[in-house]
Amino acid sequence: MRLDVSDLACQRSGRPVLEGVSFTLDGGEALGLRGPNGSGKSTLLRVLAGLLPRSRGAVTLDGIPLGRDHDAYAERIAYAGHLDAIKPQLTVAENLAFWGALFGSPDIAPALAAFDLGAIAARPAHACSAGQKRRLGLARLALAPNRPLWLLDEPTVSLDGPACALLFSAIRAHCARGGAAIIATHVPLDVGSARDLTLAPVVAASPGTAGHHDPFLEGLAP
Repeated sequence: MRLDVSDLACQRSGRPVLEGVSFTLDGGEALGLRGPNGSGKSTLLRVLAGLLPRSRGAVTLDGIPLGRDHDAYAERIAYAGHLDAIKPQLTVAENLAFWGALFGSPDIAPALAAFDLGAIAARPAHACSAGQKRRLGLARLALAPNRPLWLLDEPTVSLDGPACALLFSAIRAHCARGGAAIIATHVPLDVGSARDLTLAPVVAASPGTAGHHDPFLEGLAP
């Protein structure tokens, strides 16, 4: 797996949010997105997932340019955003069966085990706690082994220590299989030798200083 991002920029409502982002990511690697609220971490993930348009730059995943072949590109990505994407009227097992059918993984047992959901498999999702709903949403990842790039937006929200350990174990296993993960987070990542990409808010140019703004890319830590 190989992701190449070059000079990526994005605007939202006419305001620059990302500017000049460039990095590469290979199979087996994890990348932590760091930075304060408003620095563009969620926006970057959504652009990479093909959910937001970029204003400039290029993204290529396994040789497929973003925007060229939508289906082939999308089939290589598993995206977990702020919403857990669960159907409250369905049970935990039924939610996973739905996603398993979508991803071509009918056996949900590995997902139940990976995120310790077996004991509540028959519980309606609406009756789950916030942490259980979060684990259920993330368990979709275990049903997408053939999607090499995981894009995770603050995945540890609502998770306690043991649940975070389950998530980090799943990420490590995914990378060990040759996949890669980009994780927007404020917490330390126990996923092996992860790199950090630190983002800072883009400062809009004021009159008389057109074309100047604070540097967006603060650094890629080895």
